[in-house]
Amino acid sequence: MPNRAKILIADDQSEILSALSFICSAEGYHTTCVDSPEAAIAALGKNEFDLLLMDMNYHQDRTTGQEGLDLIRRVQQIDPALPAVVMTAWGSIPLAVEAVQAGARDFLQKPWENERLLSILRTQIQLRAALKGKERLEAENLVLRNAQNPISDFVALSPAMQEVQRIVEQVAPSDANILITGENGTGKGVVARMLHQLSSRVQQPLISVNMGGIPETLFESEMFGHVKGAFTDARSDRVGRFELADGGTLFLDEIANLTGSQQAKILRVLETGEFERVGSSRTQKANARLLSATNADLIKDIEVGKFREDLYFRLNTIQIHLPALRERREDIPSLVKVFLDELAVRYRKKIREVSSKALDALRQHNWPGNVRELRHVMERAVLLSRSDVIEPGDLGLQTAQQSRANLLEEMDLEAVEAHLIRKALDRHDGNAITAAKALGLSRSAFYRRLQKYNISG
Repeated sequence: MPNRAKILIADDQSEILSALSFICSAEGYHTTCVDSPEAAIAALGKNEFDLLLMDMNYHQDRTTGQEGLDLIRRVQQIDPALPAVVMTAWGSIPLAVEAVQAGARDFLQKPWENERLLSILRTQIQLRAALKGKERLEAENLVLRNAQNPISDFVALSPAMQEVQRIVEQVAPSDANILITGENGTGKGVVARMLHQLSSRVQQPLISVNMGGIPETLFESEMFGHVKGAFTDARSDRVGRFELADGGTLFLDEIANLTGSQQAKILRVLETGEFERVGSSRTQKANARLLSATNADLIKDIEVGKFREDLYFRLNTIQIHLPALRERREDIPSLVKVFLDELAVRYRKKIREVSSKALDALRQHNWPGNVRELRHVMERAVLLSRSDVIEPGDLGLQTAQQSRANLLEEMDLEAVEAHLIRKALDRHDGNAITAAKALGLSRSAFYRRLQKYNISG
């Protein structure tokens, strides 16, 4: 979707406001900056915003976060659906939890990482747009079926995807743990977001974790949090993913990449709801609805001892399998239109349509990379097309198969890197760990690039 969203930024430090405004504006967002809670409330009274990015403290002598908590509660009264993302240099676990309980959608600690910041903004703005669409449909007494979906990326015209949508709509309101399976690039993350948006937890956070991207030594800290001084680099308390997702939804992507010891630790939380932060002896509880996804065959992994059977049954109360794109070719024209509309706006190209011959070529392609590959092909076509109609030559389907060198010559460095990562994933059947090794990258470096280029299952 185009980044024309409006973001209200509230912080008492002018240099922070300038930096955040620059980062958001570079992504195409419209920004309004204020330096106090009172100014934020005044701005909300005059204009409609898609997201509030706010500090928790507004005076140098105050570090409790109470000003931020009060602002969140006041915003909830004005616009309960407005996502608030809170940030503070005084990031303690109790404050983070209290902010989420008060209505914040996510939490960011200063100094922030730009990629994480932008990822949070994109996710929350998309959720805001989806909720607006859902409310409009309900007001018009329309059911959420076929083209009327809470997420525009979800296309369900084929019988296979209509069955997926039927199951999603049926099980989303429950708190059942759901395992989403399917080949690499079939849209498992999209289904996870749908399940959250159609659930009773939609007003609470959706926390996503790529399980293959967490180093073994940081796993407990990432998932359960830690207290200051728990280890050498623990300079402050940190909120774990389970605690951030308390009351909401926790999405564990690439669940098959968990090691044996990590599986045991996740299983304990699923069985008891209890965990301890690293460095703390106090047991805590988390009430998070668990969604997980994999492109692996977990039954085979169980048979060879790579995955715990008891964990599999905990994850798999309901299983939703996503068909490969070659099994749902009826959806290709609609997916093409979704991608064309989005990408034409993003790259400021006046492209009206895809020619019938180009559409036939897209229908006939085998799509080993599934929907992700289709979007990549459409992005390339939009960038290279010299007219207002995309023709077969713009797609580069044969070029990609017969002469990769020609294709690479037309890309910038970032596009080449993204292309090579997608190809490595395709060659290794979506296994991120083996793909990273093939490219000579560490696991953490590989997953940073997946996030950077928005490459996900």
